[in-house]
Amino acid sequence: MTKCVLITGASCGIGLAVAEHFHRQGWNVAASMRNPENDLALGERPGLIRPQLDVTDPKSIQAAVDEVLERWGRIDVLINNAGYGLIGPFEAADDTQVRRQFEVNVFGLMAVTRAVLPSMREAGGGSLINISSMAGYSCFPYYSLYHASKWAVEGFAESLRYELEPFGIRVKLVEPGVVKTDFHTRSKDSIALPAYEPRAGRSLARMEQFYRFGNSAERIAETIYRAATDNSGKLRYPLGWDARSLYLLKHIAPDGLVRRLARFLCVS
Repeated sequence: MTKCVLITGASCGIGLAVAEHFHRQGWNVAASMRNPENDLALGERPGLIRPQLDVTDPKSIQAAVDEVLERWGRIDVLINNAGYGLIGPFEAADDTQVRRQFEVNVFGLMAVTRAVLPSMREAGGGSLINISSMAGYSCFPYYSLYHASKWAVEGFAESLRYELEPFGIRVKLVEPGVVKTDFHTRSKDSIALPAYEPRAGRSLARMEQFYRFGNSAERIAETIYRAATDNSGKLRYPLGWDARSLYLLKHIAPDGLVRRLARFLCVS
C-alpha cells in the first residue's frame, strides 16, 4: 500500500523540497500550506494534494487532517516543518511577538501532532518528524526567543517518544545547521532597540554571513526522508558540519569554551 506523508509549511524552502522528494519516492503527499491558492511550485499532480492548513488555526488543522484521511485513509508520517523566527534583543519584543513565536513553533506543532495521533494509534504505527534546528541545543545572542521555541520542541519530542513507543509511533528530530533557503527573508521578523546598538546589528550581520555556507533544502529533505523511513529508535539527526560540531561541543566541552566560541562567532 502506498504510504502517505502530511507536511506543514510546504509552500517554500524545506517544506517544498520535502514534498518534492517524497513525491519522487512514490508516496502520497499532502503538502499543506496557509495559502494553497498562491502555490506556483507544486501545482496539480497525481498523488499530491495541497490542504489549506494554518498551524495557528485549530479548525484548519482538523479540516486538513480530515481531508487527508478521507482521500487516502491513513497518515504514515507527519512532518512538522512550519516555522517562524523572531530575531533581535529580547527586551525589544512585545507580548504579541513573543506569543506568535510560540504559537507557530510550539503550540501549532503540538496542535497538528494531537490531530494526527488518533489515526496513527488506530493504524498501529507511524512517524512524527519535527524539524528542529541546531538552535534547539545551542545558543547565540539575539536569538533568545527562537532558541526558546526550538528548545521547547526538543523537550516535547524527547518526552513524547516514550509515550508513543507502545503504539509503534516513532518520534524524530531533524536538526539542521544554517540553511540556504528564504527563511531569513520570508519567515523571519527582526526587532531592535537603540540601547543594544550597534553591537546587536554587527552580531546579526555576522551571523547572516554564515548562511551562504548553509545546507541546501534538498539535502535536508534527503535527511528528513531517511529519518521518516528509519525504523530504529534514533531520535536526533543533526545535519551539517556546524550542527554536528555544536552538538559534540555541547556534550564534551566546558561551558566557558562554548561561551567563548559563541562570542567569537557572533559578537563584534
